[in-house]
Amino acid sequence: MFNPLGQLGDLKKMRDQAMAIQRELSQEELSIDKNGVQVVITGDQKIKDLVSNGRSDNDIKEAVNEAVKKSQEAAAKKLSQMGGGLGGLLGGGR
Repeated sequence: MFNPLGQLGDLKKMRDQAMAIQRELSQEELSIDKNGVQVVITGDQKIKDLVSNGRSDNDIKEAVNEAVKKSQEAAAKKLSQMGGGLGGLLGGGR
């Protein structure tokens, strides 16, 4: 027998797990030093520091962070179209 409330519970569990992973990723930092440019980026793809040839440049950092955010939004939109959104998870495709 189909139990939609059970699937909602599973969906909540998956959402909670995703949020926990997101929090963990935001705490991780990666440092890259290449060709005179140093970048510190978090695991959730936010640039914390950007130094080029010994000079910090917040304008570039903000522009790159905005570009990453837009690319993540575009990817999320494509993924939601591909699977039919939450309807597929909740049995809407049956």
